[in-house]
Amino acid sequence: MPRYITDIRKIEAIPEEEREKLTPITDKFVFRVNDYYLSLIDWDDPDDPIRKLIIPNERELDEYGRWDASEEHLNYAAPGCQHKYATTALLLVSEVCGAYCRFCFRKRLFRNDVHEASLNIEPGLEYISKNPQINNVLLTGGDSLILGTKKIRSILQRLREIPHVKIIRFGSKLPAFNPMRIYEDEELLETLSEYSRPDARIHVMAHFNHPRELTEHAYRAINALQRAGVILVNQTPVLRGINDDPKVLAELLDKLSWAGVTPYYFFQNRPVAGNADFVIPFKEQYRIIEEAKARTSGLGKRVRYVMSHSSGKIEILAVDGDKIYLKYHQARHPDYYGHFMVFDCPDDAAWFDDLPGVDKVLEAQKQDVSA
Repeated sequence: MPRYITDIRKIEAIPEEEREKLTPITDKFVFRVNDYYLSLIDWDDPDDPIRKLIIPNERELDEYGRWDASEEHLNYAAPGCQHKYATTALLLVSEVCGAYCRFCFRKRLFRNDVHEASLNIEPGLEYISKNPQINNVLLTGGDSLILGTKKIRSILQRLREIPHVKIIRFGSKLPAFNPMRIYEDEELLETLSEYSRPDARIHVMAHFNHPRELTEHAYRAINALQRAGVILVNQTPVLRGINDDPKVLAELLDKLSWAGVTPYYFFQNRPVAGNADFVIPFKEQYRIIEEAKARTSGLGKRVRYVMSHSSGKIEILAVDGDKIYLKYHQARHPDYYGHFMVFDCPDDAAWFDDLPGVDKVLEAQKQDVSA
């Protein structure tokens, strides 16, 4: 199993002077990585995308964004349990990841003064059991597959005792960060196989951000999960300096679909504190995504371009000239499911709130709720 490193000063591949500059960043934003993932970095390339994904950069200290850009704190129905959309509940079961992406949208969870994840899932399970419209539960955090196998088994057993819960999903980057944890643990694979039923499959929402993460070890983990009856899909933000190249994204779409992993979402990066270096405006990102999709098969083209806004998951359908065309893929307010919108799109707009006229839509939703 890989060896974990939490002190950036111990990574000798980084020059000592640079390590000293980066240490204050790791004091503010948590740092963790393992030697397997570090081995994927080309240390001779200062612009190596894997390095940018996991090694801090000085722009993380720029004044930018918010800790909770999608206002997830509004979604808690019970300790450790979010319920934003009617049929879906989230259980935040872990405060730990296999490593910490520098663009993480939940980096607030990894501060000592924040405790949103809950090791006690009983309140969340009780809430889910009393709400029969919930048929879909996402285990997240942190990374849900980093939990011990006995803990994972107990959670799956409890969820399968709730008759209306059909879909169980694990949000995890371990297939990229630590694939050995998956394919070397026969007890884990047997547990997933037992609870992934023909009529109610377990899904893993993987996070491959760059095709270089799809190593021999990653494919072995993917294959092991598939043999256990698990369905895999992939989601990634499009990130400046990491995967903002149509050829790179097309290669990612191809390799995923060839391996039987459904390309699920391309995310607009959330305006989270520390993320200034990764931001791409809508106009540029739409072009990158469409050029990537033009290079791949219909299987790769299944991916959707979305942003997770506090008001809902919004699909970016098109950017044409100075107009952007949007639709609520999911909505906090049920009357707005599928709601179609057209706005002017400034060149630098990179989030829903940057679009002129959005405030009127959000105000109308608030009025509908109060009514």
